[in-house]
Amino acid sequence: MTPISFPLLRHSLAALALAVAGAAFASPGAHGPNGEHLDAPSGAIAVSATPRVETHSEAFELVGKLDHGQLSFFLGRYETNEAVLGARVELEAGGLKATAAFRAESGDYLVSDAAMVAALARPGQHALVFTVEAGDDSDLLDASLTVADTHAVAHTDGDAGLPLAWTAAGVLGLAAVGTVALRRRRPASIQSARGGRA
Repeated sequence: MTPISFPLLRHSLAALALAVAGAAFASPGAHGPNGEHLDAPSGAIAVSATPRVETHSEAFELVGKLDHGQLSFFLGRYETNEAVLGARVELEAGGLKATAAFRAESGDYLVSDAAMVAALARPGQHALVFTVEAGDDSDLLDASLTVADTHAVAHTDGDAGLPLAWTAAGVLGLAAVGTVALRRRRPASIQSARGGRA
């Protein structure tokens, strides 16, 4: 019978333990050198990114975001992409109404009403209606704003990593026990081999 190479077996156990441990601590939520997520699911952008809104009608198009306690958006002509400046825009959502202020310096509109922003910041999907009056033109734009529950997602991601972490710990423990057993068995094997030659 071919004798077992104990050093090779010991190194193989150690390599296996390191490989599983690496997988456990790298997933889920693995990060690159700059801290970016490497294995984020396709819907993760709704969690980590700023909630955004996009809508259009035959006359207007609107693109905006909810950030830093305010909803800001740009308004333009749908056919030509020409910016619509100085229009009157009213937002209605969840039974609340707020008028957007036009900011000439940046060319966008801002909704900073505290009650409106607080309602939009709650996790969930919010139905929005923008009433636009620009010169002789007026229109209604329906939109939807989705705000993810980042707290719940963070806990889910953390719990998902526990089984892998426990697996890694178990493999490391088995590798350690195996190494100790091999060290104790090796002298006896050598002595037996020497006795056989004698």
